[in-house]
Amino acid sequence: MSRRSFAFLLLPLLLGCGAAMSTPAAAEDFYRGKTVTVVIGFTPGGGFDRNARTMALHLGKHIPGNPTVVAQNMPGAGSLTSVRALDATLATDGTVINVFNPGFITRSIVDPTVKVDFRKYTWMGVISADFRICYGYGPNGVKSWDELFKRQQFIMGSTAKGAGNYINGATLRVVFKAPVRQIVGFPGSAEQRIAIERGELDGDCGSFHSISPAWVRDKKIHPFVRFTERRLPEIPESAVYINSFAKSEEQKKLLDFLNAADDVGRPVIMSGRVPKDRVAILRKAFDATMKDPAFLADMKKQQLPVTPLTATEAEHEVAKMTDAPPNIVALAKKVFE
Repeated sequence: MSRRSFAFLLLPLLLGCGAAMSTPAAAEDFYRGKTVTVVIGFTPGGGFDRNARTMALHLGKHIPGNPTVVAQNMPGAGSLTSVRALDATLATDGTVINVFNPGFITRSIVDPTVKVDFRKYTWMGVISADFRICYGYGPNGVKSWDELFKRQQFIMGSTAKGAGNYINGATLRVVFKAPVRQIVGFPGSAEQRIAIERGELDGDCGSFHSISPAWVRDKKIHPFVRFTERRLPEIPESAVYINSFAKSEEQKKLLDFLNAADDVGRPVIMSGRVPKDRVAILRKAFDATMKDPAFLADMKKQQLPVTPLTATEAEHEVAKMTDAPPNIVALAKKVFE
């Protein structure tokens, strides 16, 4: 074989090796000069919005190439619109990430019409668990579990069925037969707060850290139940763990399933079509952001907790929810009817 023929045969191998060796560097260089968009499935001003925007302020410096990171609100269907857009209309090249309401993980399991499988999305991680409570508002608001059942009705608002506060309220209504009336269609929690102040709603269920600090400081809210066994020091003791009211082991398992999404309370995901090398870069950047002293300081100023999960840990939690026993899923379905 001539030297020229040998070189001709060897050239593709050398090019292939060069391409393989340059892939990590090329992936890291991809973000240089780019803009990464954090799509938030809610209107501005709520807890999801504040978490996402604070993360966006710090994420870029941990991504090679230091891209610009911007936040964009895309409200609709309780945040489900933004999730569906990841594979439908938004870029799938690793320049778009999404923050959504994890209550839809639960709904997607019990309601096939949702047609969303959260195992098929690429997870970046979780900013924090969601420490959720229900509360009455104002001097005449519900102040305890027993008082709730003495009222003719307790009116609550929500963005949509499947949103976290809808699941919480429906749990009171369906599992415990509480006199709860739910009104859906609010764009976000900011609009619900206005309705509460106007007296159009009697209170809410939601993340304790998304409640107006002024309401907490001035004792305008009266927490009467919580949905996580762990109680942070800032959450009043009056917020009793809901499982303590369960009347059977099956009911406890049902509550565990309904509340499981709280462990992935502030989730960050991407399209499942994002190239793997860019996924690795963004996951590393997310984990670094969660440990960034400047990020942690900004979150502390806003009284927002940071109890992060890595992508692997978040995927594990979603898998556990998806593998729930059929009888528990069947019981949970009634909460959404």
